[in-house]
Amino acid sequence: MPKPMLKTESKVYKERLLQMRARLRGDVNAMADAALNKTRSEASGDLSSMPIHMADLGTDNFEQEFTLSLMASEGDLLEQIEGALVRIENREYGLCAECEGKVPKARLNAIPHTPYCVKCADVVQSN
Repeated sequence: MPKPMLKTESKVYKERLLQMRARLRGDVNAMADAALNKTRSEASGDLSSMPIHMADLGTDNFEQEFTLSLMASEGDLLEQIEGALVRIENREYGLCAECEGKVPKARLNAIPHTPYCVKCADVVQSN
């Protein structure tokens, strides 16, 4: 079984993951505010009771659903980042969750939240 990553090595990844998490949390909060709290009139500053055109309502609905979809995707990524931070604390970071082999540093540099080596990621994604 491969040795776990040294704390000095994992510290760099931990800092990157913490930065990613902070940015994503801000993005998700901003998207939530935009999608759930503002109507078109509030967003544009128009507080009159003038009727809104049906096309505008359709656009608003599309934008809201698109934003909610992005939030779900960002939420999944946040969960993966949290998992990676837990693996760092448990000294399991850099070890594949499937085969327990080493995850190459090039892969961790590209996808620091990944729990899998390339080979196992292909198998997991195809299932």
